[in-house]
Amino acid sequence: MRQFPTTLSQFIIRSQASHAGATGEFSSLLTQIGLVGKLISQDLRRAGLINILGTTGETNVQGETVKKLDAIANDDFVKVFQSSGHVCALASEEMEQPILLPKNWPHGKYMLLFDPLDGSSNTDNNMPLGAIFSVLRYARTDQSPTEADLIRPGTEQIAAGYLLYGSSTMLVYTVGQGVYGFTLDPDIGEYLLSHERIKILDKGKVYAANEGNYNKWSEGTRKYFDWLKVSDKPTGRPYSARYSGCLVADVHRLLLGGGIYLYPGEVDKPEGKLRLLYEANPLAFIIEQAGGKASTGTTRILDVEAKKLHQRVALIIGSRFDVEQAEAHMQGRA
Repeated sequence: MRQFPTTLSQFIIRSQASHAGATGEFSSLLTQIGLVGKLISQDLRRAGLINILGTTGETNVQGETVKKLDAIANDDFVKVFQSSGHVCALASEEMEQPILLPKNWPHGKYMLLFDPLDGSSNTDNNMPLGAIFSVLRYARTDQSPTEADLIRPGTEQIAAGYLLYGSSTMLVYTVGQGVYGFTLDPDIGEYLLSHERIKILDKGKVYAANEGNYNKWSEGTRKYFDWLKVSDKPTGRPYSARYSGCLVADVHRLLLGGGIYLYPGEVDKPEGKLRLLYEANPLAFIIEQAGGKASTGTTRILDVEAKKLHQRVALIIGSRFDVEQAEAHMQGRA
């Protein structure tokens, strides 16, 4: 008899059983993230057939033009979790202010931060897209959460993951005990365990970066990119460039095959562009759990002090050797 793969629900239930005192709330939260993924995946499959491509005419808190699918994906997250009872606060890259849910508190003891649609510039071109999420615990019993409670260091995350919308839809996540990947089977509507205990290679052969910014980078950063393209390395060959314009897709590639993703700070903007709480922290948690490394070029991402909800940061992430080489060049040690 053919053995049926483990479903996301089965995997979560088994994991829950190994934790004494587990109530099932956190397991349900992860299942609901899977549901959001199904909803967004369905919209993306029909994106060319219904009037949801293009922009809304609005800008988000980051000053970026809002794609219609950005707004739809954000609404999907909010609708699913607003009435779930499992979260007491929601914060999104697309929303200037968080949604605080005192009606869910104290039952909802988790807080969810998310980038609802990463790589939205790809929406009109049928290229990969993603979503990123981070889960924090809210343990106070004397008052409901405030915005300040969401501004936490990456080391306080209890779970993080991403959804990838490509040739297939995947959910990849960690709760601090390894990284697991599930692929959505559209015929049965279930996520199936496809990647167990993912480990990133110590060294890769590819890099992902927007090299259009080359002249804006520091001398050390430019030297590192020049170094990548010469063949005097132990491998005897230069690195290959692979950049999709979707952070999730690029990080997923290197998670499975090794390599490095870079969105470094610029001379005039050393703080970087990516969002600490919605992008860098959750992806750093995942990569570290897989044996990799995530850095600003000088500091471990998970040690960066969080000061505001929409804080930006430089991100160098991937295989340990590759990130350490990038750090050495950026710090003038190579």
